[in-house]
Amino acid sequence: MFGCMVLAFHIPLQNPVLAQQPTGSIPTVTGTPQGVVVAVYLDRPQEDVYSGPSSYLYPRIGVVLAGQEMPAYGLSEDGNWVQIYYPGVPDSVAWVYAPYVKIVKNGKLPTLEAPPTPTPASTPVIDINPTLIAAFVTPIAPARLPTFTEPAPLAIATFVDEEAAANRLPMGLLILGFGFVGALGTLISFLRGR
Repeated sequence: MFGCMVLAFHIPLQNPVLAQQPTGSIPTVTGTPQGVVVAVYLDRPQEDVYSGPSSYLYPRIGVVLAGQEMPAYGLSEDGNWVQIYYPGVPDSVAWVYAPYVKIVKNGKLPTLEAPPTPTPASTPVIDINPTLIAAFVTPIAPARLPTFTEPAPLAIATFVDEEAAANRLPMGLLILGFGFVGALGTLISFLRGR
């Protein structure tokens, strides 16, 4: 019913190697890392690492986790960044912000120079074209300067002549008179109400 197809592959025979193999034992790495070891503080879940000692001038290249220990090579010139061993990136080095890590083994780090900053992928250039400039520049129309206008005449306060004021009734006497007439009216209203 069903046809079966058999495929046969030809595998060439490999010639035996005639060179002598070393007979000595190959050393294995069993020791602990030499030098300074730093670890990320446990209260930081993860921390970014950069290709240089700045989060603005250098790109982010990875992260280290809380409690992770790694060999350290040195400090930046300002002492704010630590250069660490970080496999998988060029030269296997990265920089982590120093306040986020602590030294756990072998104490003092040397000062290192910062690597050169990376060149940007593109540099923005403005074409000096008069029509392009005209699209972004607001023209300022010339205007006439304001002319001088005369101010309104100044009003000077004047005082009443003393002789004219002497012939008039004093204001205090007028107020006392109205107060007396009011008190008299109140007394009459009170007496009428009984």
